[in-house]
Amino acid sequence: MSDLEKGLYIVSTPIGNLEDITFRAVKTLRNSDFILCEDTRHSSKLLNNLSIKKKMIPYHKFNEKKSVSKIIQHLNEGKILSMISDAGTPALSDPGNVVINECIKNNIKIFTVPGPSAISAAVSLSGFGDKFLFYGFLPKTENELNISLKKLDIEGFSLVFFIPAIKMNFYIKHFKKHFSGRNIFIAKEMTKKHESYIRKSINNLGTFETQFKGELTIIISQKNKKELLTTDFVKLEKQVIKYLKRYSVKDTVELMSIKEKAPKKTIYSLCIKNKK
Repeated sequence: MSDLEKGLYIVSTPIGNLEDITFRAVKTLRNSDFILCEDTRHSSKLLNNLSIKKKMIPYHKFNEKKSVSKIIQHLNEGKILSMISDAGTPALSDPGNVVINECIKNNIKIFTVPGPSAISAAVSLSGFGDKFLFYGFLPKTENELNISLKKLDIEGFSLVFFIPAIKMNFYIKHFKKHFSGRNIFIAKEMTKKHESYIRKSINNLGTFETQFKGELTIIISQKNKKELLTTDFVKLEKQVIKYLKRYSVKDTVELMSIKEKAPKKTIYSLCIKNKK
């Protein structure tokens, strides 16, 4: 008999190497009444490898809204359902959020069975530090891509993307445009037989003559803080003097750090220097 509580289980599955499945994930899948799969053909390979024979329900971006009511019905009947994606953790640039939010609305218990994730695996290998922003799949059109990358050109965080390998050269030219001076880490076929990694300065990154297959995990390193040039510093000090005629030191620091996009510490030092 299963000792699992009734509800929905979000189960992480291997991103490549099938040996990365956890004991708890196997137990959960074996004791589920139904398994929600992004692609039943793909998931059947994993389940067959684990000798698990359970009814699979297709659940992907094209049918998730249509199928959610039936899934909630199963859960309300006291069934145990597991959700898996083709690889890694469901709902992260994969289907899942529609059902999860519906479960929250209906007070249905949701459990996580954590495990492999291309995001954490790539970040841990990149050497870029542990502060990062995960975006997922980038827009496919030039205009939308430029808008998104412009918004992401911020300090203090590495940026994590998923991209179709076949479009790598398309994205490279935009990375060079928006992230000049930063480094890039490209993870290909992680945990698989032919896994490989590329570490380069974005400025020195050229296009690839041979096309990669599958999906790539891309990490852009943190943006270095912009040092104020002497001319910028002089202009900033003039602005500080003007602001101090109308505002307190505290307000001057807050207002100018937003308007001038300068470090608060620098503005504060100028305030103390010029405060009468």
